[in-house]
Amino acid sequence: MFSGINQKQLKMAMKKMGVSQQEINATEVIIKTANKEIIVRNPQVMKVKMGGEESLQITGQLEERTLEKFTEEDVKTVMEQTNKGEDEAKEALENHDGNLAEAILSLQ
Repeated sequence: MFSGINQKQLKMAMKKMGVSQQEINATEVIIKTANKEIIVRNPQVMKVKMGGEESLQITGQLEERTLEKFTEEDVKTVMEQTNKGEDEAKEALENHDGNLAEAILSLQ
């Protein structure tokens, strides 16, 4: 990134500006959102302190996966408890964000 720049001088300049960096020896980074996970494989993680704030700089191989709100086992449980079909059980689970009890009650 800073080819041709003396790394020692760069570190000194950053220190004068109140910026410090620390490498974090991470093996994997997972960022969770409401409906997916972002996995960073082989990450390089730097903790940066600047102006009283701390932030993380993360680079690596990104992988995304969608989070399921319920499992096939949940669907089977709702079907067994309500004597309803698979489609109805899945719809009830989706309508109740995967909450088994609410899904079952809604179908009775």
